Order: sequence, then structure tokens, then C-alpha cells
Amino acid sequence: MSKNKYAFLNAFNVQSTFFIPLWRRVFVVALSALWAILEFANGNPYWALLFGAVAAYCAHQFFIVFNPEEKDE
Repeated sequence: MSKNKYAFLNAFNVQSTFFIPLWRRVFVVALSALWAILEFANGNPYWALLFGAVAAYCAHQFFIVFNPEEKDE
């Protein structure tokens, strides 16, 4: 068992050093936005809303508040 009982929340950590290269951040946002468009075009508005929200969250985290100079603990 992990020492941190909230370790599963690290799966949602988009402020990781993995995303320092710009192309990775652009790819994740573009892929989720395109998936939202695909779902909407296929008549699945709820999945489109979910992936649209993921794209908006990632865009905010990657391009507005992302600070690649900060080091993880």
C-alpha cells in the first residue's frame, strides 16, 4: 500500500515534467478536442461534453498556469 492515501490523484497531475515539451501539450489538447468533435458528430452529446471539458481543462493547465521551471517535490 502506498504511503500517501491520495496517491491515485497523481493520475490527474498534468503539471508533471512529462509535459514540458510543447508538442506533448498541444497533442493532448488537440486529441481530446478532436475526440469531442467526433463524438458530437456521431450524436453523443454527453461524451462530447466530457471530452470537451477535458480539452478545456488541459488547455488551461498547459497554456495558462503551466510553469515548466517548477520542480516536483
